[in-house]
Amino acid sequence: MAAQTKTFIKAPNGSKPVHLTLEKSLSRTVKLGHPWIFADSLSKLPPAAPGSLALCKTKNGQIIAKGFYDPKSPLAFKSLALVNERLDDALIQKRLHRSWNMRMQLFDRASTNAYRLFNGEGDGLPGLVCDVYNDTAVFKLDGAGAEGFYDVQALAEWLLTQRSSPIKTVYQRFKSNSASRGKLIVGDYPEQPVQILENGAVFQVDVVHGQKTGFFLDQRDSRACVGRLCRAAAPSFSSSSSSSSRLRCLNVFGYTGGFSVYAGRSNASSVTTVDVADKALQYATANWQLNGLKDTAHESVRADAFDFLEDAAKSKDKWDLVIVDPPSFAPNQASVERAKASYKTLFTNAARCVQPNGILALSSCSSHINASAFSEICCSALAAAQRPGYALVIAGQPEDHPSPIFAEELRYLKFNCYQLEG
Repeated sequence: MAAQTKTFIKAPNGSKPVHLTLEKSLSRTVKLGHPWIFADSLSKLPPAAPGSLALCKTKNGQIIAKGFYDPKSPLAFKSLALVNERLDDALIQKRLHRSWNMRMQLFDRASTNAYRLFNGEGDGLPGLVCDVYNDTAVFKLDGAGAEGFYDVQALAEWLLTQRSSPIKTVYQRFKSNSASRGKLIVGDYPEQPVQILENGAVFQVDVVHGQKTGFFLDQRDSRACVGRLCRAAAPSFSSSSSSSSRLRCLNVFGYTGGFSVYAGRSNASSVTTVDVADKALQYATANWQLNGLKDTAHESVRADAFDFLEDAAKSKDKWDLVIVDPPSFAPNQASVERAKASYKTLFTNAARCVQPNGILALSSCSSHINASAFSEICCSALAAAQRPGYALVIAGQPEDHPSPIFAEELRYLKFNCYQLEG
């Protein structure tokens, strides 16, 4: 069987696992499938190489989970199997197949050929992320533990052997603070951007130097939503003497112009993309042109988002659709209150820039701020801007970004759309 010929786990067969004992009463949470145990929840942190096989036990010695261990990480233990499951290559391959089969059914490659293939804990493969961009797969491992546990070369070779696999190149991205951006695993080095399709829209993706693995695939459904709202709202902003749309769109933290392209393809008459990075704006312009949209209908503005929105609000500049999709402001729990204040400032000024009956789309990828808290921030900002209105969309991440049922913190993405009164 293939499961016997592939070795996805670096630890050799017969390796003695590290024994870890829970100091806190977390056994119920672990048994329900939560994939992490923090270092301060363990009685001891025995010395071991990152990625070592490990058994997690209760104080009375009962084994409750099997996974891998990194003594230097705050997330010291990551669980892959419960007590009644065998942690071996066959289990890994079973989960690889499950993830692969689901993605093959989720997407029609004729219109969408970019998606997340493995979403770490959400696919029962903690620490392992793989994004597919047309014929290129990009792996990213979360920390030294995952790097010491998974054999990326074996995973890459497995991808190439799947039936009707489109994958020709496999690249591994390293953490942003690494000396190297990444390394080639299989195929030809991706010197040029990879061209992808997403719901029929065309984008070019820099898988070597772009943020994350090159593109924010988790916002695919959000971008499609913006397109639908543009088409639905466009007649309201048409000239009385013409049937053509006059809908103006502002995309803040626009990165490579994903939301901008969807708006342009969906009847927006003019789109402004704001980002602080010149390289991102160059890609935004190139992506606009790839989709055959009029150059005169798109403007790229290099600016700090906070300054831009504050100045626009003071100048009473207005757009019919304003999209604000910032990076994470809360990398840890200690930064949450500061992040909430930043979101409120940003969203309040954004609300002041929306035309009467216009639409405001707000997003957050901060995992330490849950959906309920994010909606509260949005409502507080709208109240401060004195902009009553209606919630059109309250959404999150798409199907190719699943999460464990009992790990709410992994449902990190929030996307709320509001139609605002005058």
